[in-house]
Amino acid sequence: VQLQASGGGLVQPGGSLKLSCTASGVTPNSVTIGWFRQAPGKEREAVSCISLSDGSTFAQYALADRFAISRDNAKNTVYLQAHRLKPEDTAVYYCAVDSPNWPRSGCRWGARTLWGQGTQVTVSS
Repeated sequence: VQLQASGGGLVQPGGSLKLSCTASGVTPNSVTIGWFRQAPGKEREAVSCISLSDGSTFAQYALADRFAISRDNAKNTVYLQAHRLKPEDTAVYYCAVDSPNWPRSGCRWGARTLWGQGTQVTVSS
């Protein structure tokens, strides 16, 4: 299984960004793909995840009004659209894969979670 994340970069406060994560080597529509982030000196936290099997989702409540997750099953790809970005959104954003019912557990990661490489998002003027 491989995860390819892209879309990070430098954005001004109030701006938008769209991250993409494509999973290869998985059975189509059989996994959940999630987005997580880790800021310097802070613990990793879940942003949102979506099941490619049934479209069920989980989103961190504090971020749900600015971060929207979507999927393209044909491409085994999940997108994270971020709006009204703030400097505190600066972090390395990671995508990860787990079971199709992962959203039910709030996308808590564990030994079965497979991680992709991170993509840096910097919100600064």
